[in-house]
Amino acid sequence: MIEIKNLSKSFNGKDYVLEGLNCKIKDNAIYGLVGANGAGKSTLLRLINSIYTPDEGSILIDNELAYDNEALKQEMVFVPDDLYFYSGYTLMDMAEYYKSMYHNFDMKYVVNTANSLKLNPNAKISSFSKGMKRQCALICALATNAKYMFFDETFDGLDPVVRKYFKKLLADVMSRKDTTIIMTSHNLRELEDICDNLGLLYKGNILFESDIDTLKTNMFKVQISLKEDFDKKTFKKLKILSYKKVGSVATLIIDEEGKDSRKYLESLHPVILDYLPLTLEEVFIYQMEALGYEFESVL
Repeated sequence: MIEIKNLSKSFNGKDYVLEGLNCKIKDNAIYGLVGANGAGKSTLLRLINSIYTPDEGSILIDNELAYDNEALKQEMVFVPDDLYFYSGYTLMDMAEYYKSMYHNFDMKYVVNTANSLKLNPNAKISSFSKGMKRQCALICALATNAKYMFFDETFDGLDPVVRKYFKKLLADVMSRKDTTIIMTSHNLRELEDICDNLGLLYKGNILFESDIDTLKTNMFKVQISLKEDFDKKTFKKLKILSYKKVGSVATLIIDEEGKDSRKYLESLHPVILDYLPLTLEEVFIYQMEALGYEFESVL
Protein backbone atom coordinates (compact mmCIF):
# COMPACT_ATOMS: atom_id res chain seq x y z
CA MET A 1 0.00 0.00 0.00
CA ILE A 2 1.07 3.56 -0.70
CA GLU A 3 0.24 5.96 2.11
CA ILE A 4 0.86 9.69 1.72
CA LYS A 5 0.61 11.91 4.80
CA ASN A 6 0.52 15.71 4.87
CA LEU A 7 2.69 15.96 1.77
CA SER A 8 3.77 19.44 0.66
CA LYS A 9 6.10 20.61 -2.08
CA SER A 10 7.02 24.01 -3.46
CA PHE A 11 9.76 25.09 -5.84
CA ASN A 12 10.23 28.65 -4.67
CA GLY A 13 9.54 28.34 -0.96
CA LYS A 14 6.10 29.94 -1.02
CA ASP A 15 3.84 28.85 -3.88
CA TYR A 16 2.99 25.23 -3.09
CA VAL A 17 2.34 22.79 -5.91
CA LEU A 18 1.14 20.26 -3.33
CA GLU A 19 0.05 21.26 0.16
CA GLY A 20 -0.99 18.95 2.98
CA LEU A 21 -1.94 16.14 0.61
CA ASN A 22 -3.22 12.89 2.12
CA CYS A 23 -3.92 9.78 0.09
CA LYS A 24 -3.99 5.98 0.35
CA ILE A 25 -3.59 3.73 -2.68
CA LYS A 26 -4.45 0.09 -2.12
CA ASP A 27 -2.44 -2.79 -3.56
CA ASN A 28 -3.40 -4.68 -6.71
CA ALA A 29 -5.41 -1.88 -8.27
CA ILE A 30 -5.19 0.64 -11.07
CA TYR A 31 -5.42 4.13 -9.60
CA GLY A 32 -6.11 7.04 -11.90
CA LEU A 33 -5.05 10.53 -10.92
CA VAL A 34 -6.81 13.23 -12.93
CA GLY A 35 -6.47 16.98 -12.89
CA ALA A 36 -5.85 20.00 -15.06
CA ASN A 37 -2.39 20.82 -16.37
CA GLY A 38 -0.39 22.25 -13.48
CA ALA A 39 -2.51 20.56 -10.80
CA GLY A 40 0.53 18.73 -9.42
CA LYS A 41 0.09 15.25 -10.89
CA SER A 42 3.65 14.94 -12.23
CA THR A 43 5.10 16.45 -9.07
CA LEU A 44 3.30 13.86 -6.95
CA LEU A 45 4.64 10.95 -9.02
CA ARG A 46 8.16 12.37 -8.87
CA LEU A 47 7.93 12.71 -5.09
CA ILE A 48 6.78 9.11 -4.69
CA ASN A 49 9.67 7.96 -6.89
CA SER A 50 12.27 10.01 -4.95
CA ILE A 51 13.06 12.29 -7.88
CA TYR A 52 11.96 15.25 -5.75
CA THR A 53 12.38 15.71 -2.01
CA PRO A 54 9.21 16.64 -0.09
CA ASP A 55 9.22 19.88 1.89
CA GLU A 56 6.91 18.37 4.48
CA GLY A 57 5.09 15.10 5.11
CA SER A 58 5.92 11.49 4.37
CA ILE A 59 5.40 8.80 1.74
CA LEU A 60 5.18 5.21 2.94
CA ILE A 61 5.25 2.22 0.62
CA ASP A 62 4.61 -1.11 2.30
CA ASN A 63 5.12 0.72 5.61
CA GLU A 64 8.60 1.91 4.63
CA LEU A 65 9.68 5.46 3.89
CA ALA A 66 9.95 5.75 0.12
CA TYR A 67 12.57 8.46 -0.20
CA ASP A 68 15.97 7.15 -1.33
CA ASN A 69 15.05 3.57 -0.38
CA GLU A 70 17.19 1.28 -2.57
CA ALA A 71 15.22 -1.89 -1.77
CA LEU A 72 11.93 -0.23 -2.69
CA LYS A 73 13.31 1.15 -5.95
CA GLN A 74 13.66 -2.42 -7.18
CA GLU A 75 9.87 -2.68 -6.84
CA MET A 76 9.07 0.63 -8.57
CA VAL A 77 9.21 1.87 -12.15
CA PHE A 78 8.27 5.32 -13.43
CA VAL A 79 7.54 6.47 -16.99
CA PRO A 80 7.45 10.29 -17.09
CA ASP A 81 5.49 12.49 -19.45
CA ASP A 82 8.68 13.94 -20.94
CA LEU A 83 10.45 10.83 -22.21
CA TYR A 84 14.23 10.62 -22.47
CA PHE A 85 16.31 8.04 -24.32
CA TYR A 86 20.08 7.83 -24.63
CA SER A 87 21.40 8.99 -27.98
CA GLY A 88 21.66 6.20 -30.53
CA TYR A 89 19.87 3.65 -28.35
CA THR A 90 17.50 1.05 -29.78
CA LEU A 91 14.65 -0.59 -27.91
CA MET A 92 16.93 -3.57 -27.23
CA ASP A 93 19.59 -1.23 -25.86
CA MET A 94 17.03 0.30 -23.53
CA ALA A 95 15.86 -3.16 -22.51
CA GLU A 96 19.44 -4.14 -21.62
CA TYR A 97 19.75 -0.95 -19.58
CA TYR A 98 16.58 -1.77 -17.65
CA LYS A 99 17.73 -5.37 -17.20
CA SER A 100 20.88 -4.13 -15.46
CA MET A 101 18.71 -2.45 -12.81
CA TYR A 102 15.76 -4.83 -12.40
CA HIS A 103 16.45 -8.41 -11.36
CA ASN A 104 13.13 -9.72 -12.71
CA PHE A 105 13.30 -7.98 -16.06
CA ASP A 106 11.71 -10.08 -18.83
CA MET A 107 13.62 -9.65 -22.10
CA LYS A 108 11.36 -12.13 -23.88
CA TYR A 109 8.37 -9.95 -23.04
CA VAL A 110 10.04 -6.98 -24.73
CA VAL A 111 10.71 -8.89 -27.93
CA ASN A 112 7.25 -10.47 -28.10
CA THR A 113 5.41 -7.23 -27.39
CA ALA A 114 7.51 -5.27 -29.89
CA ASN A 115 6.75 -7.89 -32.53
CA SER A 116 3.02 -7.71 -31.76
CA LEU A 117 3.17 -3.96 -32.30
CA LYS A 118 5.32 -4.32 -35.43
CA LEU A 119 7.96 -2.22 -33.68
CA ASN A 120 11.53 -2.83 -34.85
CA PRO A 121 13.48 -3.47 -31.61
CA ASN A 122 16.82 -2.85 -33.37
CA ALA A 123 15.96 0.52 -34.92
CA LYS A 124 17.18 3.70 -33.26
CA ILE A 125 14.51 5.16 -31.01
CA SER A 126 15.43 8.65 -32.23
CA SER A 127 13.97 7.72 -35.62
CA PHE A 128 10.59 6.79 -34.07
CA SER A 129 7.45 8.91 -33.88
CA LYS A 130 6.21 10.29 -30.56
CA GLY A 131 3.74 7.43 -30.20
CA MET A 132 6.36 4.78 -30.98
CA LYS A 133 8.70 6.28 -28.37
CA ARG A 134 5.90 6.05 -25.83
CA GLN A 135 5.42 2.40 -26.78
CA CYS A 136 9.12 1.71 -26.13
CA ALA A 137 8.93 3.29 -22.68
CA LEU A 138 5.77 1.39 -21.74
CA ILE A 139 7.14 -1.95 -22.96
CA CYS A 140 10.33 -1.60 -20.91
CA ALA A 141 8.38 -0.56 -17.81
CA LEU A 142 5.99 -3.49 -18.03
CA ALA A 143 8.89 -5.90 -18.57
CA THR A 144 10.42 -4.93 -15.19
CA ASN A 145 7.69 -6.86 -13.33
CA ALA A 146 7.88 -4.18 -10.65
CA LYS A 147 5.23 -4.25 -7.93
CA TYR A 148 4.47 -0.54 -8.34
CA MET A 149 4.25 1.09 -11.76
CA PHE A 150 3.81 4.82 -12.33
CA PHE A 151 2.81 6.32 -15.67
CA ASP A 152 2.53 10.07 -16.30
CA GLU A 153 0.11 10.92 -19.14
CA THR A 154 0.12 7.22 -19.90
CA PHE A 155 -1.31 7.12 -23.40
CA ASP A 156 -0.02 10.42 -24.75
CA GLY A 157 0.71 10.13 -28.47
CA LEU A 158 -0.82 6.67 -28.91
CA ASP A 159 -3.47 6.10 -31.56
CA PRO A 160 -6.78 4.53 -30.43
CA VAL A 161 -5.87 0.97 -31.48
CA VAL A 162 -2.49 0.99 -29.71
CA ARG A 163 -4.02 2.72 -26.69
CA LYS A 164 -6.56 -0.09 -26.38
CA TYR A 165 -3.79 -2.68 -26.71
CA PHE A 166 -1.75 -1.14 -23.88
CA LYS A 167 -4.80 -0.88 -21.66
CA LYS A 168 -5.15 -4.63 -22.05
CA LEU A 169 -1.46 -5.14 -21.24
CA LEU A 170 -1.78 -3.02 -18.10
CA ALA A 171 -4.86 -4.95 -16.95
CA ASP A 172 -3.09 -8.25 -17.64
CA VAL A 173 0.05 -7.38 -15.68
CA MET A 174 -2.04 -6.19 -12.74
CA SER A 175 -4.06 -9.40 -12.59
CA ARG A 176 -1.08 -11.72 -13.12
CA LYS A 177 1.48 -10.07 -10.87
CA ASP A 178 -0.64 -8.34 -8.20
CA THR A 179 0.81 -5.11 -9.50
CA THR A 180 -0.34 -1.67 -8.38
CA ILE A 181 -0.52 0.84 -11.23
CA ILE A 182 -0.80 4.60 -10.76
CA MET A 183 -1.46 6.63 -13.88
CA THR A 184 -2.18 10.29 -14.52
CA SER A 185 -4.17 12.08 -17.18
CA HIS A 186 -5.98 15.37 -17.69
CA ASN A 187 -8.54 13.38 -19.71
CA LEU A 188 -11.10 11.63 -17.51
CA ARG A 189 -12.52 9.55 -20.36
CA GLU A 190 -9.06 8.13 -21.06
CA LEU A 191 -8.99 6.41 -17.65
CA GLU A 192 -12.67 5.51 -17.28
CA ASP A 193 -12.53 2.00 -18.68
CA ILE A 194 -9.36 0.80 -16.97
CA CYS A 195 -9.05 2.30 -13.48
CA ASP A 196 -10.45 0.80 -10.28
CA ASN A 197 -10.14 4.05 -8.35
CA LEU A 198 -9.90 7.71 -9.31
CA GLY A 199 -8.61 10.73 -7.45
CA LEU A 200 -9.19 14.32 -8.59
CA LEU A 201 -6.20 16.56 -7.86
CA TYR A 202 -6.98 20.26 -7.56
CA LYS A 203 -4.84 23.10 -6.19
CA GLY A 204 -2.39 20.79 -4.48
CA ASN A 205 -4.76 18.35 -2.87
CA ILE A 206 -7.09 15.45 -3.55
CA LEU A 207 -10.47 17.14 -3.92
CA PHE A 208 -12.50 14.01 -4.59
CA GLU A 209 -11.70 10.29 -4.52
CA SER A 210 -13.71 7.11 -4.98
CA ASP A 211 -13.73 3.68 -6.55
CA ILE A 212 -15.40 3.65 -9.95
CA ASP A 213 -17.82 0.81 -9.25
CA THR A 214 -19.30 2.70 -6.29
CA LEU A 215 -19.59 5.89 -8.32
CA LYS A 216 -21.37 4.19 -11.18
CA THR A 217 -23.74 2.07 -9.08
CA ASN A 218 -24.71 4.80 -6.61
CA MET A 219 -25.59 7.61 -8.99
CA PHE A 220 -28.37 7.76 -11.55
CA LYS A 221 -30.07 10.21 -13.86
CA VAL A 222 -33.84 9.91 -13.47
CA GLN A 223 -36.49 11.41 -15.72
CA ILE A 224 -39.90 11.56 -14.12
CA SER A 225 -43.34 13.04 -14.70
CA LEU A 226 -46.31 12.90 -12.30
CA LYS A 227 -50.04 13.40 -12.87
CA GLU A 228 -50.18 16.20 -10.30
CA ASP A 229 -48.01 19.29 -10.26
CA PHE A 230 -44.72 18.79 -8.43
CA ASP A 231 -41.41 20.41 -7.59
CA LYS A 232 -38.10 19.46 -5.97
CA LYS A 233 -39.71 19.25 -2.51
CA THR A 234 -41.81 16.32 -3.74
CA PHE A 235 -38.64 14.19 -3.73
CA LYS A 236 -37.26 15.34 -0.37
CA LYS A 237 -36.66 11.73 0.74
CA LEU A 238 -33.97 11.39 -1.94
CA LYS A 239 -30.44 12.79 -2.00
CA ILE A 240 -30.65 15.00 -5.08
CA LEU A 241 -27.43 16.37 -6.55
CA SER A 242 -29.16 18.16 -9.44
CA TYR A 243 -32.79 18.99 -10.27
CA LYS A 244 -34.14 20.48 -13.49
CA LYS A 245 -37.73 20.63 -14.70
CA VAL A 246 -38.80 21.41 -18.23
CA GLY A 247 -42.55 21.44 -18.73
CA SER A 248 -44.02 18.42 -16.96
CA VAL A 249 -40.82 16.34 -16.95
CA ALA A 250 -38.11 16.65 -14.32
CA THR A 251 -34.55 15.34 -14.56
CA LEU A 252 -32.98 14.32 -11.26
CA ILE A 253 -29.44 13.28 -10.49
CA ILE A 254 -29.69 11.16 -7.37
CA ASP A 255 -27.17 9.53 -5.06
CA GLU A 256 -28.55 6.20 -3.93
CA GLU A 257 -26.27 5.68 -0.90
CA GLY A 258 -27.54 2.11 -0.60
CA LYS A 259 -31.21 3.09 -0.81
CA ASP A 260 -33.76 1.83 -3.34
CA SER A 261 -35.05 5.04 -4.89
CA ARG A 262 -36.97 3.22 -7.60
CA LYS A 263 -39.53 1.77 -5.16
CA TYR A 264 -40.10 5.17 -3.63
CA LEU A 265 -40.56 6.87 -7.01
CA GLU A 266 -42.86 4.10 -8.24
CA SER A 267 -45.02 4.67 -5.15
CA LEU A 268 -45.74 8.16 -6.52
CA HIS A 269 -47.45 6.51 -9.54
CA PRO A 270 -45.43 8.39 -12.19
CA VAL A 271 -46.60 8.84 -15.75
CA ILE A 272 -42.95 8.65 -16.87
CA LEU A 273 -40.07 7.04 -14.94
CA ASP A 274 -36.79 6.34 -16.69
CA TYR A 275 -33.44 5.46 -15.11
CA LEU A 276 -30.47 6.41 -17.27
CA PRO A 277 -26.79 5.53 -16.75
CA LEU A 278 -24.23 8.28 -16.21
CA THR A 279 -20.82 8.52 -17.79
CA LEU A 280 -17.94 8.90 -15.37
CA GLU A 281 -17.49 12.49 -16.55
CA GLU A 282 -21.12 13.24 -15.67
CA VAL A 283 -20.63 11.64 -12.25
CA PHE A 284 -17.66 13.89 -11.56
CA ILE A 285 -19.50 16.98 -12.82
CA TYR A 286 -22.40 16.46 -10.44
CA GLN A 287 -20.15 15.51 -7.52
CA MET A 288 -18.16 18.71 -8.08
CA GLU A 289 -21.37 20.74 -8.18
CA ALA A 290 -22.44 19.14 -4.88
CA LEU A 291 -19.10 20.20 -3.37
CA GLY A 292 -19.54 23.71 -4.66
CA TYR A 293 -17.05 23.58 -7.55
CA GLU A 294 -17.49 24.10 -11.26
CA PHE A 295 -16.17 21.05 -13.08
CA GLU A 296 -14.72 23.13 -15.92
CA SER A 297 -12.59 25.09 -13.44
CA VAL A 298 -11.17 21.89 -11.96
CA LEU A 299 -10.42 19.95 -15.14
